[in-house]
Amino acid sequence: MVSQNCSAHAGGCFPRCASGGIRIRNLPGGEELLSHRIALVGIFILIATGAAAQQADRDSSPVPPTFAELPTVLAMEEPQAGDHWAFETRDEITGKLTGPQTTTVTEVTPTEISVRFSMSGIDGGFSVYDRSWNLKSGGIWKYSPNDGMGIKAPLRNGASWAVKSEAVDSEHGIVWARNGSSKILVQEKIMTKAGLFDTYLIETTFSLRRSTEISNNKTEVTSRTWYAPAIDHWVRRTFVARTDGHVRTNNTLELVAYGRKE
Repeated sequence: MVSQNCSAHAGGCFPRCASGGIRIRNLPGGEELLSHRIALVGIFILIATGAAAQQADRDSSPVPPTFAELPTVLAMEEPQAGDHWAFETRDEITGKLTGPQTTTVTEVTPTEISVRFSMSGIDGGFSVYDRSWNLKSGGIWKYSPNDGMGIKAPLRNGASWAVKSEAVDSEHGIVWARNGSSKILVQEKIMTKAGLFDTYLIETTFSLRRSTEISNNKTEVTSRTWYAPAIDHWVRRTFVARTDGHVRTNNTLELVAYGRKE
């Protein structure tokens, strides 16, 4: 799954990048478009919670963990070098599960967060975000002003904002225009293999069109991000892309582990 300049932040590869690292292949004009922070290939992991255990003499199967048994969330509100998040990703079309792929913070400045991506010790690329986790650059892709996939403070239900940017392939001069919006839908508790998190569910929708594209083909993207303020990151992210109304990419990314520098 890992390819050069592809992160696990959500989606197959796409002007980088869910939680991808996302690549949408064969977009109008036959070009590959890399996107957003991480490989948006993700995983819907179903973890049972709060179910009453059956008596041992009736059912000897393992009992799923209760909320009380879950690990305490490690506070990581302010990013630091060494912070890391590991994600499993799932192609919802084929069911293929890959990962985990790890995102590690390498540097933090007052305006930017630099990260590297890796899987099984293999380099998966490098990206730069602003402090709200909007992607500014990744590999050959540069975003003006950013990819619009981050958060916007203050976080509150119903808040919305416009997404308008350009993704520029610095090697070939290809430019993709992105227009859409993001909205905080609700606050939710989300359980993953990494624990139970209080999150804000943010839905982002936008259209993609090559600036020189003559064709009427249109790619529409819908991404849902469950952002957990306590660890300053998403714990789940989904990514669906449609061309002329037809699904071509459907990926889910989910957090399986995280932590700070040892």
